[in-house]
Amino acid sequence: MTIFIGADHRGFELKNAILEYLHEKNIRIEDLGPYELAPLDDAIDYSQKVAQAVLQNPENYLGIVICGSGCAVAMAANRFKGIRSGVAMNPSQSAHLRENDHVNILALASDYTPTEEAHKVVDAFLSAAPKMDEKYLRRVEKLDKA
Repeated sequence: MTIFIGADHRGFELKNAILEYLHEKNIRIEDLGPYELAPLDDAIDYSQKVAQAVLQNPENYLGIVICGSGCAVAMAANRFKGIRSGVAMNPSQSAHLRENDHVNILALASDYTPTEEAHKVVDAFLSAAPKMDEKYLRRVEKLDKA
């Protein structure tokens, strides 16, 4: 499993904290930027990079995108067919998104998620597996046709 991560300037510090955290856990993670703080950057650019990377191998790749609210990065990622991105604010919501909604890109709100909580949210996302019951598969199929 490879995790791709990207953030805008508001998510820059949290992105770096998550990178360090996952590296320490020996989880393969690739930073898609920014590599230095750029106060005039756009969240959409990094979210699109993560979405495109995940789509290269959706069975084995996941993504994490971060902006102040989590909303802009989630909306940008969801523009790509096959991507399901959602904002999670706590670990149980994060696991639910992955299990029930088959989310493959976790969106984080840096303005509302302290680093320690973000680590728990990411852990829950990465340890959860999509449920394969017919009702969940049917819902994902409908999303992918939209």
